[in-house]
Amino acid sequence: MGKPHPQRRDLMREQLAHLAARMIAKDGITDFAFAKRKAARQLGAADTQHLPSNQEVEEALLSYRALYQRDSHPDILYHLREEALAAMHLLEPFHPYLVGSVLSGTAGERSDINLMLFSDDAKAVLLFLLKHNLEFEDGEWKARVGGREESVPSYTMTSESGTQMHIIVLPENARHSGSRHPETHADIAAVETLLAG
Repeated sequence: MGKPHPQRRDLMREQLAHLAARMIAKDGITDFAFAKRKAARQLGAADTQHLPSNQEVEEALLSYRALYQRDSHPDILYHLREEALAAMHLLEPFHPYLVGSVLSGTAGERSDINLMLFSDDAKAVLLFLLKHNLEFEDGEWKARVGGREESVPSYTMTSESGTQMHIIVLPENARHSGSRHPETHADIAAVETLLAG
């Protein structure tokens, strides 16, 4: 017998990516894994192990927004990036980086803003937030630090507009690890450039 038909599988994967992207864009779903499983159920392939990657869904989402939300999406993205930049200026002592969907351009109205801060004194960020009377919930986040997974402090704030902002605090040496790339991590100058463009 011959091999399975790779093109048929790729077509299914593409359909799943586009359906998941449409759900994210139209229904405000923010969990990619949930959107992929829901898309698989809708296409009658609930038991498939051949789900698209998050990157494939992101690419489909960028296409969807460019095609169907080209009038509204740029404004939404601009405002989210403006909010991110304001927070980054406030948190400047901790060398903030914007990551995630607000940077990549796939964010929608209900998307969260994700920031990385760097400090060897995790309490310094906590004290900074308290000193500035910012309301937040604290927690922990799993992150890869120096090649291994560690729990790092995280803080979640809600802006006046209702946007949730997630902040994780990494050790200072992670800032110099070389694992940040301009397309996935943007400092204040890079976000200012994005907004000016």
